[in-house]
Amino acid sequence: MENIKSLIKNNRDQIIQFIRFCIVGTVAAGIHYGIYYVLLRLGAGHNLAYATGYILAFICNFIATSYFTFRTGPSWGKFAGFAGSHAVNFLLHMVLLNVFLWMGMHELIAPIVVMLVAMLVQYTILNFVFKH
Repeated sequence: MENIKSLIKNNRDQIIQFIRFCIVGTVAAGIHYGIYYVLLRLGAGHNLAYATGYILAFICNFIATSYFTFRTGPSWGKFAGFAGSHAVNFLLHMVLLNVFLWMGMHELIAPIVVMLVAMLVQYTILNFVFKH
């Protein structure tokens, strides 16, 4: 039990930062999914609806990640790193979305699974971008 307490104490700042990351990610995912859902219901294709939601959520996510998650404030360098990490993440999202839809997953469930899978990859990349 002491080892767990010591581990938490020694990594407190990183744990709190990860919690903030999850909060920002949840809000961004909500924006992304909400836009995807609305556009899908308006007749847009899966890829267009998903990409539009991703781009609009990206803008909100960058601002919140800068100020809230990593508490550093935005800069052009961070924006470039953020955009680069999101380019990789976006490709991961689109591939996973289409694979899950091809496998027969419901169109309203697939994006949720994609977001959960991609979250851990994105945190790892962004932690590097905002710390260096």
